[in-house]
This record gives sequence, C-alpha cells and structure tokens, in this order.
Amino acid sequence: MRKPYHYMVPAAPGRSLTMGANFIMDAEAVASGLAFIQGELEKLDPTLREPLTSTTYPRDIEIESGGGWVEATSAFNVSYAVTGGQDDAVGGVQNSIRRIQADISKDLYKVLPYEVTMGIKIQDQQRGAITGRSIEQIYDDGIRLDFDKYMDINTYIGQKAYGTLGLLNQFDIPAVAVATGSSGGTTWATKTAEEILNDVDEAIVAGWAAAEYDSAAIPNHILIDPANFAYINRKILSVAGTIGGTSLMNYLMENNIAKAKGVKLYICDCRFCEGTGVGGSNRMVAYVNAKRFVGMDVPAPLTRVMTQPNITTASYESLYMANVGQVKIHYTQPFIYRDGI
Repeated sequence: MRKPYHYMVPAAPGRSLTMGANFIMDAEAVASGLAFIQGELEKLDPTLREPLTSTTYPRDIEIESGGGWVEATSAFNVSYAVTGGQDDAVGGVQNSIRRIQADISKDLYKVLPYEVTMGIKIQDQQRGAITGRSIEQIYDDGIRLDFDKYMDINTYIGQKAYGTLGLLNQFDIPAVAVATGSSGGTTWATKTAEEILNDVDEAIVAGWAAAEYDSAAIPNHILIDPANFAYINRKILSVAGTIGGTSLMNYLMENNIAKAKGVKLYICDCRFCEGTGVGGSNRMVAYVNAKRFVGMDVPAPLTRVMTQPNITTASYESLYMANVGQVKIHYTQPFIYRDGI
C-alpha cells in the first residue's frame, strides 16, 4: 500500500492555512489554481459579433467609378424647338421654311470627400499574433461598414449639412397623396388588393405620361417602407375561390401596367421611406433605375491612401479616403412620390 505524502506549506505572515486530508495549501494558491483550471476548460467562440445592420444603395442606383479627386461632376442636356411650331410643317405651300433650334445646358453636381483615420498601437499589433485576432482587420471592417452607411444616407436622403439631396427628398419632384380607399383611409393596410394595385399603376402611369409616353421612361423600380413590403408579401389572396392561391405581392407583380408594356418591375423595401412623406407618412417612390435617368458618381472609391508611424502615440496611423458625388437625377418627369401608403 502506497503511503500518502504530506505537503507542509509554511504560512506567511498574515495568511491563513487550509488543511486537507494529505496536504496543506493556503487560500491564495487555491484561488490561482482554480483560475488556471477554468482558463484551460474555457471554450473560446471565434466568432466576432458585429453590429446588425443593412445597406441597399447598390440595388437602387447605378454607381459610376472613376475621375479622381474632382470637386464636381457635370452633365449636358439638350432641348429642341422648331420655329413656326410643329403644326405648320408642310413645305412648298408657305414662304417661310421652318428652322430647328437647340438649347444646350449644363448641370453641376457636388462631389464630397469621405475621410476617416485609424490608429493601432504597436503592442496591439504584437498581441494580435498571440490571440489570432487582428485589431487592424477589425478597424478596417468598421471603416468599410461606416462607408456603406454613409453611401446609404447619401443615396436616399443626401447630406443635409452640405446641401445635397437623395432619391427620396428631391425638391423638384412634387409629393402627392395616394387615393383614399373604400375604407376611408389611404394606408395599404386598410385597402383592398385592387386599390393597392391602382396606387402602383397610378404612379407608373403618372411617370410615363409626364415623359410624353416615352417607352424608355416607364418606371421600373418602386421603393416602399419595410412594413408595407412585409404586408404585401404575407397578405394572402383567394384565387378562383381557393384561399391561399397567391400573395398580394405576386398579384401586384403579375398585373401592373409596367409588365403589360414589357417592363420588369421591382418592388423593394427601403427603410428610409418610413416617415419621409408629408406629415411623417410613408412614401412610395417610383422611378426608372437606369444610368440615363439617375445615377451617382464615385470618382475615387474607398482606399487606404497612407500609413505612417506616430512616435508620440507608439502607433501606426492610417488614412482612408473616397470621393463621393451627390445623386444625379437627369429626368424628373418619370420620378414619382406618393405619400400616405
């Protein structure tokens, strides 16, 4: 039979002893030993949980890159007129021959620099080699998320402090309330499927008519608030007496006037539509999502332009920059705002 060994640990001044069956250990030794065991038994979750968010600007506008560090972008427009008008176009029976005229104008759009810095202490870089998690990569991800959020704001509502506007709040586009439904309200939650379809078709036809029925100007993109987007997707309609035959979204997509004209319509959710309308109502926006009609320049995409050491802070400092233009709406005629949905 093996004999037990007795470990006698002398007590330091002011420290109590803990007596075990076969050994003596002081309280601080017990505490540090348990901490070591807990650390060994800890399962590390390698997932770094980033903030919950979303950005949708690449879906709702065409972005053109290139141009460098310019201060503005421009676009030329032309309108035509004929002396004598278009009614009197018969030649050979009048003394005056009509003459074509062209009026060329130029629009200027602001371009604003986006700038953000990050600093990483040298010891934090070294610690990353131990932990396997790079603080530089964490900062880089955060900057790119901030840039996407900046682009979202720039796309939908513009930069108020610098006098720019977005897709949802152009001064030149009148905001009109949707028609009142049979229930006495304007919101889609109180309307029938036919009344909601009428709202959608009315917006499409209004933009088409304002563009003199140009087939290229039929609105193909509609933005609505997320709550209404969820409603039309979950609202189930009856088809031929069968409950659950289709959703309200499918009904709208299959029966709108744009489809009848051979145009594929997109109805998308946009959180900036919530409360943007007159009186804090929800706004529906219908427009042609094509470069000819609306776009945004990013002359210089987001780039880390420089990194240098800073001795006074014992860190490496980096500068990120981009050059971002305001939203350019070239034709306001097929751009429609409808409030109160």
